[in-house]
Amino acid sequence: MSNVVKTHKCPICKKIFTDEKYAPFCSKRCADVDLGRWFNGSYAVPLVEPDELDTEELNEIAESNGYTDE
Repeated sequence: MSNVVKTHKCPICKKIFTDEKYAPFCSKRCADVDLGRWFNGSYAVPLVEPDELDTEELNEIAESNGYTDE
């Protein structure tokens, strides 16, 4: 049986690495860089406000499935 070594590419610095201690990052430094990006808002999920028609349609679907506002 052959030994297969899994390699990964760090999403921060793009370095190829095999040690999975900080996976999916290559090091604590890259993990901390990623965490810092989350903290300062660099990563964000955009908010899309539904318009009035979407809201009415969702309410109709909910009511037809037995859900109420109560």
